[in-house]
Amino acid sequence: MTALARVPDEFATALTGQATALELSDGGCCTLEPDRWRDPAAGGDHWLLDRCHGPTLDLGCGPGRLVQALRLRGLPALGVDKSDHAIAQCDDRGVPARRADIFTSLPDEGEWDHVLLADGNIGIGGDPVTLLRRAATLVRTGGSVLVETAPRRRGLWRGSARPRGGDRGGVLGQWFAWAEVGVDAIVTVALQAGLRVAEQGALSGRGFARLGLVRGG
Repeated sequence: MTALARVPDEFATALTGQATALELSDGGCCTLEPDRWRDPAAGGDHWLLDRCHGPTLDLGCGPGRLVQALRLRGLPALGVDKSDHAIAQCDDRGVPARRADIFTSLPDEGEWDHVLLADGNIGIGGDPVTLLRRAATLVRTGGSVLVETAPRRRGLWRGSARPRGGDRGGVLGQWFAWAEVGVDAIVTVALQAGLRVAEQGALSGRGFARLGLVRGG
């Protein structure tokens, strides 16, 4: 995967436990939970896991806790992440993961039952509509895209973010494009991407939505 050798790893400092927040360009802050990412799936993760009943692709899988949990349930699952740190942590966990940009060719496109965008990953690239359109190409007709929404955000926010952390909350990386989708905005964002909200819910202080393809999902 040499094409990714020079791609910036925006979440490297979070995956290694140094960054614990994203500073947002509007002056806000988004808490990161690297310890939870590395721990076994728990709490709100079960809202997502309980809605997976077949082959599942986890986009931006990080250390692979959701892939691990799905495979323990006997379901085929694969993680995708562009970060070397994420893939190394998946390897340590013994779960399959592909190092790739999610906008490049991925295995079994159009055949997955479910695609996951957990832990705020709907913000990847700063354009949730484009990201959801990409996710929609990966699932089969009748499949679902399962996303985590921002529980404390209203509406759709697009801007830039950079990681912060450490004892003094210092800056640990460069600005990159990011977005947050509030619970109240997911219906509109999904429709613009050719998806519809089939279900919304919350668990352990986290918000979620199950999206289906408008053409038949």
